[in-house]
Amino acid sequence: MGGGGAAAVVVMMVVVILLSEGTRGGNATQHVVGGSQGWDVSADLSSWASGNTFKVGDQLVFKYTTGLHSVVELGSESAYKNCAIGSGVNTMNGGKDVVKLTKPGTRYFICGTPGHCSQGMKLKINTVTAAAATTPNSTDSSSSVSSASALQSYVYLAPTMFWVFITMALLAVTASVS
Repeated sequence: MGGGGAAAVVVMMVVVILLSEGTRGGNATQHVVGGSQGWDVSADLSSWASGNTFKVGDQLVFKYTTGLHSVVELGSESAYKNCAIGSGVNTMNGGKDVVKLTKPGTRYFICGTPGHCSQGMKLKINTVTAAAATTPNSTDSSSSVSSASALQSYVYLAPTMFWVFITMALLAVTASVS
């Protein structure tokens, strides 16, 4: 195989990698904070949070009435426990604010409207890596989630294998022409 053939192989492999990575983008989840109630005093945000798994790459969507509520992200648990609005590291007031979860760790959010945090309008979430989110534990429900995750991995593998097959076929044709 000459220099041109080697370059073709490199280009094909880059294409395969890019296409296979493009098929994996669907793993992120958009979590509407508070579910159908949204970001509101009436929502049981603690129960909502405990019923969800937040992974790196996911997004939190805060939906609320503009002017009635806001979202203040706090930098510490003590600020969260004390509803310390003045300790905010980020304030949002758009009515449909999106927060991307970019790294593992705990994050804290409260409503910036006076009195709402003390009425329970606050959220503490723990973001985990995708690998930690799929690690099975001893409960039966987690084994079905684990099986679903394994199946999902195979589904994502199918397009990659397709492109590997196409690449190999093109390489065989290129080699036979040379």
